[in-house]
Amino acid sequence: MRKLVLFDFDGTLADTAPDLASAANKMRARQGLEPMPYDVLRPMASQGARGLLRASLDMQPDHPDYESCRLQFLKDYEDEMTTLTEIFPGIRELLDQLSSNDYSWGIVTNKVEHLAVPIVKHLGLDKECVVTVGGDTTPYPKPHPAPLLYAAEQAGFEPAQCIYVGDDQRDIVAGKAAGMKTVAAAYGYCVPAEVASWNADAVVNSPEEIWPAIQGLQATR
Repeated sequence: MRKLVLFDFDGTLADTAPDLASAANKMRARQGLEPMPYDVLRPMASQGARGLLRASLDMQPDHPDYESCRLQFLKDYEDEMTTLTEIFPGIRELLDQLSSNDYSWGIVTNKVEHLAVPIVKHLGLDKECVVTVGGDTTPYPKPHPAPLLYAAEQAGFEPAQCIYVGDDQRDIVAGKAAGMKTVAAAYGYCVPAEVASWNADAVVNSPEEIWPAIQGLQATR
């Protein structure tokens, strides 16, 4: 059976938090505030602008200045989004292992396409990636299953042939709703103690554990 592994991006394939945190601290500087510690902002990285504005400025979407701040944050982030972002150690080796074992792989992220695609290219992931789906590619972002189902269709796979790997609960919710096996990446921007409650089909604590997890899931099909 042909197989497809789909990955979340931020906190799963790539460590994008340093550039996201930097953009959040630029927003604080504009308001005369001291920068926040990276360790405080890192867990918010998977939640995008909403999570980082909440953490850095205590700003919710109902705030009258929220939309203008969100747009400024995204502009700041776009200006520097490839400065510190890197592939997590072990990911390149994993992707090579997938390819050598006749697996295809792709990316499904809630990061909008015009931000996601340039970073994917910058990191050299576009050459083997069979599909990249952003948060605005379909009418609904994760945890809705639409982006995952679209990715599978575009890559030429049935959902039952797919495994989705992500570091946020919404990734697991979306994967299950799409009829895919799921792997929770507990090394990402999540709280590791909470991961067990997501009921993913497998949990990994490092990229090196993903391949054995995939093999285990395939053995149960």
